[in-house]
Amino acid sequence: MELSPEEKRKIYEEEKARIEAREQIEREKKQIPDETSTGIMPNVASMLCYLGWWVTGIIFFILEQKNARVRFHAAQSIVVFGSLTFAGIILGLIPFVGPAFSSIIWIIAVILWIVLMIKAYNSELYKLNWAGDVAEKMVSSSGVTWETPKAPPAPEPPPAPEPTAPRESAPAAGINLDKEIGRRVEEYFKSKRGVRITASAFVIAWSIILLVFFNYFNEYVAYYYSDKTGDIVTWAREPFFTGEVNLWLPVLTTALIVSIVGHIVLIIFDRYILHEVIRIIIDIFMLGSVITLVTIFPFDFYVVPNASIADGVVVGVTVVLICVAVGLGIGILVRGIKLLANMIKGVTGYEESA
Repeated sequence: MELSPEEKRKIYEEEKARIEAREQIEREKKQIPDETSTGIMPNVASMLCYLGWWVTGIIFFILEQKNARVRFHAAQSIVVFGSLTFAGIILGLIPFVGPAFSSIIWIIAVILWIVLMIKAYNSELYKLNWAGDVAEKMVSSSGVTWETPKAPPAPEPPPAPEPTAPRESAPAAGINLDKEIGRRVEEYFKSKRGVRITASAFVIAWSIILLVFFNYFNEYVAYYYSDKTGDIVTWAREPFFTGEVNLWLPVLTTALIVSIVGHIVLIIFDRYILHEVIRIIIDIFMLGSVITLVTIFPFDFYVVPNASIADGVVVGVTVVLICVAVGLGIGILVRGIKLLANMIKGVTGYEESA
């Protein structure tokens, strides 16, 4: 039996009301503020605060002036990863045992990085001891209202159904509903575009940093030790990179330039198929760079006096590089299969692929 337009509209409005009520209850349960200065969804913005460690923390702490929760995550990122970065550098300067302590700090930092991003994306206010307290003070002192999350109020019972509107008023109501649906859909995909632009901007920034560092300052990746001559103490370093690093640098430079150019194109031309193709190309170049690094392995960790530590670092770096290469390979394969399947189905936009 075919439904009349009025019946279809009524069913659609009832379903829409249920969905909105469910979303409202979830927001109240999680105490998620709706509005951000960047226009990015709060949970995504909170996750991005940790993505680039203290760098993205500073960026979002400056940009975000409305949402206290996002500012909290930005402040916590600054405190946590700023402290760990400083501690890792200082401990790395200690002779003999410095590199081992520094490696432990970086391992802890990576674990916290993953945990904090997952918690933030799930809209959990995960507060670390000491760092969370400092972050709360930073948010409070900045003038943005900060409130400790409260228990959500009990949901009110749904209102009694209203009488069905006269048939002649249905077209006008339908038009208003269509406009509202269109507006919300447009806002949703606009926020998604904001996330993609922000992610591309971060990738461009990090690619430039890596490009400059590895081409001009790679000798500072070294083992540092003190040398005493009489009463004068001087510090010296033994670089971990060997001369063979010059065989790898052109491959890395090419991959980073491809990444920078590719993400600039994605910011200008935001198209689904173009986005996926460029991401696959970038990942292929990055995979080639990692495979070249593993093959050449231009490292000499035996400048560290302790041979056992040097052996452990060699094994650890090799395992990490292999895992990164496998991860990139799987990512390329999955992305390629998904793109091919969507193209076969005729999907050409983000709306259809969502």
